[in-house]
Amino acid sequence: MRIGIAGTGRMGAAIAQRLLGLGHEVTVWNRTAEKTRPLSAAGAKVAATPAQLAAASETVITILTDAAAIDAAYLGKDGLLSGEVAAKLFIEMSTVRPETERALAGKILAKGATMIECPVGGTIGPAKDGKLFGFVGGETADVARAKPLLEQMCRRIEHVGPVGAGASMKLAINLPLLVFWQAFGEALALVRPLGLDAARLVDIFGDTSGAPTALRNRAAALTAAIQGKDVGPITVDIDAMRKDLRTMVEEASALGKQLPVTSRAFECYDQASKAGGGKGDITGIPVRWMKL
Repeated sequence: MRIGIAGTGRMGAAIAQRLLGLGHEVTVWNRTAEKTRPLSAAGAKVAATPAQLAAASETVITILTDAAAIDAAYLGKDGLLSGEVAAKLFIEMSTVRPETERALAGKILAKGATMIECPVGGTIGPAKDGKLFGFVGGETADVARAKPLLEQMCRRIEHVGPVGAGASMKLAINLPLLVFWQAFGEALALVRPLGLDAARLVDIFGDTSGAPTALRNRAAALTAAIQGKDVGPITVDIDAMRKDLRTMVEEASALGKQLPVTSRAFECYDQASKAGGGKGDITGIPVRWMKL
């Protein structure tokens, strides 16, 4: 297939690598062109504008930072929808509020094209291996059209409702994990006076009923972070997850709900970012609280 990918941050780049490896013709665009260079070296074509990306592709995947980035990529000068896009398929994978996806779907439909949303669970490793968890929102026929491609990116696909439902599901599944990292830092603060070896400490917590899969998967990085060592390649940074927490709180407010624990976790992530840790690995959240 001729596939375009707008947004080549960590996840967008990993998805592009996956699709290139499967033999697809992949064209990429990113607001910061420098981020497309490794993909160009791997065989991807590079579009100068979102409009060029859309023109070169049958299916366009977008995985962008936030609602403002989506508006700029789709609706800006030389945006994805600025040219003829009738009959093209758009797969929107950003983590944003449901209303953002619904509004975008209406604009795409007005251009004679089709959109589904598929925000995903997983990080860079699963993205490269095609083992993401896709939360799909869209019309049944449109989802069926996209499914062959989604199956090449995801180990599991759940069609949870119309456009907007996928966004709601993604925010919901991220919430417990992001709160966990803050809660784990508070737990570590309780046992810091014991002076236990970092690897042993992480292993003990990882073997308990309160440990999520992420703790086990990130054990080595977390141990290194506690020891003040290099955690290796960053797969998820604090600022990105702070944005997700803010989005959760905003969506809850729109629904007339309160998220007291999530709101407090957001404040803690915000403090970590303002202290200079925003671009650091997510393991910086529990380690920072442990050492305060």
